Amino acid sequence: MQPTIFAVSSGLPPAAIAVLRISGQEAGTALAALAQTLPAPRRATVAELRDPIDGTLLDRALILWLPGPATVTGEDMVELHLHGGRAVVAAVFSVLERLPGMRAAEAGEFTRRAFQNGRIDLAEAEGLADLLAAESEAQRRQALRLAEGGLGRLIERWRQQTLGIAAAVEAAIDHEDEGDVPQAMPRAAIEALAAELGNALAEPPAERLRDGVRIVVAGPPNAGKSTLINALADRDVALTSDIAGTTRDLIEAPVMLAGLPCILIDSAGLRDSADPIEQAGIGRARGAIEAADLVVWLGDPAEAPADALSVQAKSDLVRSGARLNVSARTGEGMNILRATLAKRAAALVPIDRLALNRRHRDLIGPAHESLGRAAGQHDPLLVAEELRFVMSRFDAVTGRAGTEDMLDALFGRFCIGK
Repeated sequence: MQPTIFAVSSGLPPAAIAVLRISGQEAGTALAALAQTLPAPRRATVAELRDPIDGTLLDRALILWLPGPATVTGEDMVELHLHGGRAVVAAVFSVLERLPGMRAAEAGEFTRRAFQNGRIDLAEAEGLADLLAAESEAQRRQALRLAEGGLGRLIERWRQQTLGIAAAVEAAIDHEDEGDVPQAMPRAAIEALAAELGNALAEPPAERLRDGVRIVVAGPPNAGKSTLINALADRDVALTSDIAGTTRDLIEAPVMLAGLPCILIDSAGLRDSADPIEQAGIGRARGAIEAADLVVWLGDPAEAPADALSVQAKSDLVRSGARLNVSARTGEGMNILRATLAKRAAALVPIDRLALNRRHRDLIGPAHESLGRAAGQHDPLLVAEELRFVMSRFDAVTGRAGTEDMLDALFGRFCIGK
């Protein structure tokens, strides 16, 4: 039998109110021990909470008795709305710890029980974790879409389509010797499902919205990269100097551009150098350019990486008729540059549409490949095997199948009491 768990879910005291949640088989027993009664289900009641051993008054609180399984965790639950002082919370904790079968909850344990009891699927749990970590409006909307089951519903639709295809294939296998049963494989249905998965995989990844669009400012030495980074970040994040080759390592600065999280990356100036340390910095700069979502190029436009935004920095000293003229010193062109970067970043993030994170892609990608193989098969036994593999990948996305290590990593992202 699982222990009954408890934790403060409203944040650390002191506070005006501390909401203490209890979940598990002994939740009702614990409430009766504290309040000397079990109130009507799902009706807020004011009660005196007392130590069941000596009758000491702990607090006068609002209590809720929530019998399972129609609860957040799928178990019997109790909520105690206490006065939010540290001593009050500590006194109630002390009593609960003494009760049989009770213990303090671990990080994410309430949400984990909700998953284990079928109240949410694994994708919804990931959405909740992202929702707790959201810092921008776009992140909040994307996380809420996942937490409300958007991906789960899509996966279930794909799953039902796969089941329908599999049924037709199994019928062909079972009756392959009967002349009145069509033997043609349902290739059109398989190809249509594969196309749906391909379209989902082609959408911008969720990590860009969660972690930020990576924008590398690159070019030759003394092109004004560090100064431009400081101006875009609106703070001094990189050292500036007239001495060429000052920047040796990558310097990252998180910023918001039109409400979108971005990471500005200052890089070493690109040139031939005999200095081994500078050479290492240049190597890192080239690697950052290759991995970047966007590149702001301050060098010769003819040498700019593909799809880079070519900018003429230090426009107060040198101007260009073909590029965006920007001066961090005078402010010329800075608002246009910010707006341009925000527009380009917006095209790279999944705003107002469902996005897949790396775990989803690592599962749906092989499913997409398997459907491609199935569409080209003539042997129904091999097609059926590919479809079974596809189903297993769908089940892993929603948590019908999975590993404990992955679950531990996910629920460890939650705070205590969630």
